This record gives sequence, C-alpha cells and structure tokens, in this order.
Amino acid sequence: MNTNREKRSVDQTLSSEIATFVQSVIDAMGVGLTARIEETPEATRINLEGEDGGPLIRRGGEGLQALQHLVATTFRRQLGDDNRIVVDCNGFRRDKDAEIRQMAKFIAEKARSSGAPQEMGPLNPYERRIVHLAIAEDPSVSSESIGDAFMKTVIISARR
Repeated sequence: MNTNREKRSVDQTLSSEIATFVQSVIDAMGVGLTARIEETPEATRINLEGEDGGPLIRRGGEGLQALQHLVATTFRRQLGDDNRIVVDCNGFRRDKDAEIRQMAKFIAEKARSSGAPQEMGPLNPYERRIVHLAIAEDPSVSSESIGDAFMKTVIISARR
C-alpha cells in the first residue's frame, strides 16, 4: 500500500454538495442532526452533530456505514480514486478509527514478539485501510489483506 500518495483536496463546491445531500438524507430519516464539513489531511469529513445520533450509531454504527456507502456510491464519479469522504456522527467514527489503529499496533507488537503472523478481522475496506496505514508506520511489521469477500482478514507479520 502506498502511504506517500496524497489525497487530492475535494473542492468546496463538491464538499458542500455532499454535505447538502447528507443533510437531506438525515432530514428524510427524521433525525435531528446537522452536517458540517471538516477538511483533514486524510479526507474531507462530513460531521453529523446533534442529540439524535442513535439511529446511525446503534449496532456498531451500521446506519453510519450505510450512509457512508450511499455517499460513496452517489458521488463516486465526482470523487475519483484519490479523494476520500468520511461521514461521522458525534465523533463515533473518529473514536472507532482510533480504536482500530490502537488494536493494529497491539497486534503488530504481538506479531513482532511471537514471530508468528497475527490475524485481525474480518474488516470492511475502510477499516482495512486504517490498519494498513497504521502498520505502514512501523518498518518492523507488514500487513496483507486476505479473502475474496467484502469483509477480509488482515494478516500482520514481523519482517525478517
């Protein structure tokens, strides 16, 4: 995985269009949340803020994942391959991302100390990307996705 590839900035017009789309979906759901745009080095984030985030973050964030998929599918052509949009709700995804990064580092340490490859998953493509980027920061370990379905397992191994 090439970690040196920089994300192209999503232009403000497209970011606003995506935020408006997300807001219209949220409004149609009857959920009291407000979409706000945040530019980060990794991606353009659409943060949904408010007291009514439960329907999106219940069951491990399945509703949020579905909304993320809807946005990615709807704006795939405009975004291209190098642009990333992340939809979050009250920091749920940000916290989950940090948890996945921490787990990847823990498993990397386990692989390094035991010498045996360690498995993490099954993970969706977004989660696998977080793991691969976290592992790429440590030159003593490597990561590889295995499986032929949407959800795949990441193997983390010590480099020899």
